[in-house]
Amino acid sequence: MRVIFAGTPEFARVALTAIHNAGHEIVAVLTQPDRPAGRGMKLTPSAVKQEAIHLNIPVLQPLTLKSSDIQQQLITLNADVMVVAAYGLILPQAVLDMPKYGCLNIHASLLPRWRGAAPIHRAILAGDSTTGITIMQMDAGLDTGAMLTTETIAIADDDSTGSLHDKLATLGGTMIVETLGQITELTPVPQPEAGVTYAAKITKAEALLDFNLPAQQLARNIRAFNPAPGAYFLAQEKIIKVWQAHVVDQSGTPAKLISADAHGITIACQQQALCITELQPAGGKRLSAAQFIAGPGVEFLKNTII
Repeated sequence: MRVIFAGTPEFARVALTAIHNAGHEIVAVLTQPDRPAGRGMKLTPSAVKQEAIHLNIPVLQPLTLKSSDIQQQLITLNADVMVVAAYGLILPQAVLDMPKYGCLNIHASLLPRWRGAAPIHRAILAGDSTTGITIMQMDAGLDTGAMLTTETIAIADDDSTGSLHDKLATLGGTMIVETLGQITELTPVPQPEAGVTYAAKITKAEALLDFNLPAQQLARNIRAFNPAPGAYFLAQEKIIKVWQAHVVDQSGTPAKLISADAHGITIACQQQALCITELQPAGGKRLSAAQFIAGPGVEFLKNTII
């Protein structure tokens, strides 16, 4: 099958590799323009572009798909289908209608729950017990198209956005290959009207831990914002990122230090307490609680309102 692939980050790269390994002819890859990254802010190609170059697939990086020039280029590719995964550009109706079998999206949630930009983060933040992948026939709406297939996976108690991302990326790659192989046999099913939620883009401000919230919520926040943007709190106006923590059945004045030892740094919350086991001071490296308190960590936190 002749495939145009549109995607940008690692989640999409996994699907691109799976489609290639399945023997489909990927006639072009669409991906976002190179962006500055790293300490030196050097222009860096997306994960999808790097993989496409490795696989010797032509790459297109338009700023928009609305121009007649790029649309004409896509028409000449004579694709059977376009597969889209975390691409980052809106597909106009002319592009949606172009391939023989339309445009298929690999979406990292069980639609209609968590339509939008950050379905993995939002599922963890909300305390969902399950999530999954939906392969969707795209339309002009925001993740509103009819569903071709879905598969559910459990969200483990210790899943972070990073670990859940990897599970879903692998599942998405497997499912899109299966879908392409059965595309003439599948019947699109409209999404139900009930249960619609939206996964708004994550902001750095959301990652600030508020110890006036229940510890259970903060533990979810820490997992949801790992690896990016990283949950954090302020101590003496300095940022301390938190990478690992769990809930303990203790109480005290919210935002006050309860204890600090090799097992963790425990801070009181509105309900219960949060025991932090891995953290990172501003400008420093990740440290275990034991490493942190071996330095000036305890005095830094002691009697300080976080």
